[in-house]
Amino acid sequence: MKRIYVDEKWCLGCRLCEYNCAFANATSGRDDMAKALKDREINPRIRIEEGGGISFAVSCRHCDDPFCQKACISGALKFENGQVTIDQEKCVGCYSCIMACPFGAVMPSDGTAVQKCDLCMQNHQGIPACVEGCPNRAIIFEDREAFA
Repeated sequence: MKRIYVDEKWCLGCRLCEYNCAFANATSGRDDMAKALKDREINPRIRIEEGGGISFAVSCRHCDDPFCQKACISGALKFENGQVTIDQEKCVGCYSCIMACPFGAVMPSDGTAVQKCDLCMQNHQGIPACVEGCPNRAIIFEDREAFA
């Protein structure tokens, strides 16, 4: 299964991945990112962490044995076809999954449900928006062998 990987030595900390993610998941229906996100607080499903001279994009790793799913009291989180998904209708907003995720990749959303990277499977064609919009190719979408 393809997943998102980050090569922190190439991350500029420009936050274009956050804007591309927010635009891909915006419900505005506009074709222009600047117009769609103008004067709005963006709510991306990926975020840049910075410290010690390093910038690093944090997003869901779609773990093979996801702690977030195990912690979900409503059954809103599912692991299917190598991807952790959220059923927004089932999520009760208890934030158990946020506390359980060791990577900090599950976060509150604008509504009552939580949000996390969904690999842009619902609203983008084949390549996650953060990967496509990274000017330095620091975010990679590929299938890697499991580490031994």
